[in-house]
Amino acid sequence: MDVIYEDNHIIIVNKAPGEIVQGDKTGDIPLVDSLKEWIKEKYSKPGNVFCGLVHRLDRPVGGIVVFAKTSKALARMNEMFRLGKVEKTYLAITRNRPVKDTLRLTGYLTSVEKTNKSYISPSPRDGAKEAALSYCYLGSSDRYHLLEVRLETGRKHQIRVQLASIGCPVKGDLKYGDKRSNPDGSISLRAHRIKFEHPVSGKTVDVTAPLPSDPLWQAFATVLDKNHED
Repeated sequence: MDVIYEDNHIIIVNKAPGEIVQGDKTGDIPLVDSLKEWIKEKYSKPGNVFCGLVHRLDRPVGGIVVFAKTSKALARMNEMFRLGKVEKTYLAITRNRPVKDTLRLTGYLTSVEKTNKSYISPSPRDGAKEAALSYCYLGSSDRYHLLEVRLETGRKHQIRVQLASIGCPVKGDLKYGDKRSNPDGSISLRAHRIKFEHPVSGKTVDVTAPLPSDPLWQAFATVLDKNHED
């Protein structure tokens, strides 16, 4: 279990691509259940362990996932997410470089459960939810480009479909138009940083997930460091 922050009320995990956050029809063990067992063993807790899921992350995506260790923290974190009081920053590697280095993308997202896919429209439609994000181009390797993405809303597959809508699908994301899959089945999108007010103490929690050891991500480590220095 790759825990990158923990206190008495919340625990933040660096999820590996391929892990599911909560149970689905595959029957694979979800991260929330694995984390309950980890807490139970670490602290020798008898009986059931409380571990509340605050938000979700797509299976092929890696990075930060927040869980609540108390019901009080869960209720307050859920409210903060609902009100947009949580700053979420993602990193995306794309095969194409966007035309503009910075841009705010807006639209209306419709999610189709049968195909497990979302669709974007520039104007409102029945059942569609407003979606907004901003991206910033950080740099390039020989073949790929790194974008920093900041979410304003949290819709299903939002980053994936909105980047694809400007001709920049996430590397490895066949569902939204990339040419080839990644060897491990992941897509090159990461929940990189999260910042919010602690649900109990009120102090600022600002957590960044380390980059994977994968050579492609490591190729962008210097680019990322330089942008943060600037």
